[in-house]
Amino acid sequence: MNSAPALTSSAVVWEGPGAPDRARRGFAWKVLLWSLVFPPKRHRISVTIPGLFLMGVSMGIGTAAYNTASNILFITLSLLLACLLLSGLLSWFNFSGVCWRLPPAGPWRAGHETLVAVQVKNKKKWLPTYGLWFDFVTHPRPGPISVQEEKGMKVREVLKALDKLIVRGRVTLRERLEVGGEATVEWGYKPEQRGEAALELAGVGSLFPFGFLRKNIGTGLKQTVLVWPARIEYQWRGGAAALSGGQQGQRTARAGIGEDLLALRKYAQGDSHRLIHWKASARLGQMMVRQFAAESRDGFSLRLDTPAEVWSNPIQFELLCSLAGTLAEDLFATGRLQGVSLNGSPRSDIRRARDVEAFLDDLARLQPGGLGEAALSFTNFTQLGSVVAKVMADREGTPPPLGKTRNVITFAPEGARGVTAYVDGIPTATA
Repeated sequence: MNSAPALTSSAVVWEGPGAPDRARRGFAWKVLLWSLVFPPKRHRISVTIPGLFLMGVSMGIGTAAYNTASNILFITLSLLLACLLLSGLLSWFNFSGVCWRLPPAGPWRAGHETLVAVQVKNKKKWLPTYGLWFDFVTHPRPGPISVQEEKGMKVREVLKALDKLIVRGRVTLRERLEVGGEATVEWGYKPEQRGEAALELAGVGSLFPFGFLRKNIGTGLKQTVLVWPARIEYQWRGGAAALSGGQQGQRTARAGIGEDLLALRKYAQGDSHRLIHWKASARLGQMMVRQFAAESRDGFSLRLDTPAEVWSNPIQFELLCSLAGTLAEDLFATGRLQGVSLNGSPRSDIRRARDVEAFLDDLARLQPGGLGEAALSFTNFTQLGSVVAKVMADREGTPPPLGKTRNVITFAPEGARGVTAYVDGIPTATA
């Protein structure tokens, strides 16, 4: 199982006018004046409806002032134009010295609410920052690309399909950001389907101070997030299979009361004095106790094969991924998950929560694979023959023979929409 490496917080890049790389360049009046005339890349300033109304009123008062030569009208015109100019300057000062970053997002869960956080920092020495908003965009990958490659679709149909896949959101920083202060803005989002999702902080904007001008700064902060399969309800009807205990007495690498030493940990109130490791306690200068491995009496292994000939129904395949992920989490929570295998790969032992998360990462990327693709990963005709037998058995709706292997959970379609999990040829769970 392969898991994408997570970025550390130190590797996340700050962006914005107050980013560290821009602060090191120093201050220059030439750069300041040039930026006021020609804003940097991705900086946009647009006029709002109140701003258009102010411009219309200014043009009307200016026309009346020139026709009547009234000093009062000229003073009013100058005040309106100064208000518009002041709005632009204060908007520029509001963004100066502000930077933001998008921390690495952990895996999402399909059908569950998740929070996307943005960290904001104000590096100005004199002025606070007001009224920022943050625009988010997310869509499944490679959903938009695959839609564009569809043949026979009109341009309007393609754009409509793309718009359905894209989800946009906006979060406003309601309180002001003090000088040298930091804040975290969170956006709630519920992914609908399993797979890889593209997350982007599209822009940061503000209407400060008067709402006449809308200033927006585009960002290049993007990242790819894995969406785990949704947890589902299933019916466990294994009966004797669940209690068969085909691998009794096998030790697992989690805390328990077995005989194998697992690790040493700090002494906690309530621990037995017989578990104290005196030599390690004297060497480390603090009380340490022995932690033994638990003894698993009904361990299971998950074997998930996804030939395209069998799992041709997309809805049924998504149900398969959800059932496999839910079973893996439930069995691990009870200490009965020993290993997993995907498409004929060697069994990966499950010893800690990170191993289960890696399996869920693989389920997020999993796609139906043909029999020919699966056969390339086998080294002898015996293994290849077992895969062929499995595909033929799945087509007939019965699980493949497992030989001498015990307590291995396999999956097969059940009717047109259902999925059944088998343990040693016995139906065990249904979804």
